[in-house]
Amino acid sequence: VAQVPVAEGKSVQQTVELLTRKLEVLGAEKQGTFCVDCETYHTAASTISSQGQTGKLMYAMHNSEYPLSCFALFENGPCLIADANFDILMVKLKGFFQNAKANKIESRGTRYQYCDFLVKVGTVTMGPSARGISVEVEYCPCVIANDCWNLLMEFMQSFMGNHAPGIPSVFGTKHDSIYSPADTMVQYMELFNKIRKQQQVPVAGIR
Repeated sequence: VAQVPVAEGKSVQQTVELLTRKLEVLGAEKQGTFCVDCETYHTAASTISSQGQTGKLMYAMHNSEYPLSCFALFENGPCLIADANFDILMVKLKGFFQNAKANKIESRGTRYQYCDFLVKVGTVTMGPSARGISVEVEYCPCVIANDCWNLLMEFMQSFMGNHAPGIPSVFGTKHDSIYSPADTMVQYMELFNKIRKQQQVPVAGIR
């Protein structure tokens, strides 16, 4: 999962169209749409004051590829995969975790199939405005991430050029173990947080 910068002089939407056109020229075929969303929860103030703990952020995420699951992630922490009704449980836990409603962020766009590759080009939005572009590439026959990284890289360069990403941090901890949906969600969480921080800079004037 990678972020693609907006092309100079173009809007987010125009850059997405440029990318999808390149994919279609390669011979990729549209295979429907996708959506990944992320809601941020922070530790309730009452819990922090009573237990003297520092506040933690938790991210409840959904991915249209896995419609029956909800992913709960902590920064630098574990990823819990739960049933879709996990969101209802979070409402009941509002004494411990509170929803930072203004922080909802999502990426949605088109899925493409090209030979054994699945590519998803999405527009990342927060509220009504487009904030960035995400590209997710999966090489379907391989489940050991490091075994196919060079092949993935070569394919990404064919339509992303020099914006193809470096090896994701999640690969470093996996080595030769099997890649899982949770690894994809961790990458989306990192991407969303990066985009949130980029948006905050002009307002706050500091990083």
